[in-house]
Amino acid sequence: MLPLIAIRAVVFVLSGTVVVLTVLSAIRTFVLPRSAPDMLTRLVFLITRYLFNIRLRWAHTYEARDGIMAFYAPVSLLALPPAWLALICLGYTGMYWALGVEPLSTAFTLSGSSLFTLGFTTAGNLFTTILVFSEASFGLMLIALLISYMPTIYAAFSRREVAVNMLEVRAGSPPSAVEMIARFHRLHGLDRLGEMWRSWENWFVELEETHTSLPVLAFFRSPVPNRSWITAAGTVLDAASLCASTVDVPRDIQTDLCIRAGHMALRYIADFFGIAYDPDPKPTDPIRISHLEFDAAYDLLKEQGVPLKPDRDQAWRDFAGWRVNYDAVLLALCALVMAPEAPWSSDRAPEFAPPSLFAVLNWGHRTKPPEGHP
Repeated sequence: MLPLIAIRAVVFVLSGTVVVLTVLSAIRTFVLPRSAPDMLTRLVFLITRYLFNIRLRWAHTYEARDGIMAFYAPVSLLALPPAWLALICLGYTGMYWALGVEPLSTAFTLSGSSLFTLGFTTAGNLFTTILVFSEASFGLMLIALLISYMPTIYAAFSRREVAVNMLEVRAGSPPSAVEMIARFHRLHGLDRLGEMWRSWENWFVELEETHTSLPVLAFFRSPVPNRSWITAAGTVLDAASLCASTVDVPRDIQTDLCIRAGHMALRYIADFFGIAYDPDPKPTDPIRISHLEFDAAYDLLKEQGVPLKPDRDQAWRDFAGWRVNYDAVLLALCALVMAPEAPWSSDRAPEFAPPSLFAVLNWGHRTKPPEGHP
């Protein structure tokens, strides 16, 4: 039987560890300027997703599901501070009890009073008073973090959506890579494509930075239900891949750079969410676009007067060689964010299955890639 002083020491250490881990969770989520998955944040988002999935059972149209999921990211984000505050409150309750504040209800009252700076309960000694001040500081810090980072999140969201909204003018609704090329051919001329690839390369670079350092942005839905950042990304990547493989225009290195920036951005985002994919696929690996679908796109572009390379089979092989770099991650991210239907992306995405609690607690967990991809 351990003496009471040893029990109090163990409780103090364990409770202090809870507080430290909770503060580190807040720092990783909002302050650290790099991709750093956090177990507590993932757990909060996962529990919220399960609750939203229950509500989605009664939604029978995409518009209804989109209206429900529009609240998912804001609700999950606002659920983080209460989770952090609750853990800090419990952690300090244990430390106060370990220092002799009894009974446990009195320690809990002192912790709540200190955390929310209510001040209706005071400490009895110097060391406990120091803990009270530190707890009050953590409480204020967590609330300030959420308030200060809200403008950052919405500024990044606004920049992302400007390009997504503009894509509807060029690629239709839902966005189509074939329609994008055909309209550009009619309105601007294919010699102007380099400017567009350059702007989308910059968009992909910013997407990677914002959606890994502030991953909640991936779940913020566009103001218009039939738009989405991930279907826009897929449309641009497919259009660039068609131009590099099928459209008979002078080779432009900017096309290749846009594709590379795009598939790297999607892969980094997939890495954060634990989505599995082949990091080094072969050009001959299968993709979720069939040869017949490619032939239909080839014929449609030809009808629109777009100059095409004469060797259709070689064009298909070249297109598949580009597409294989982002095929799996594109479809998996479409499923993750429940994207609106768009050709060659969300229209063939697998149904998203939230990972189990064990998987969330497993830091090395990765979800399976979409069926049909190695």
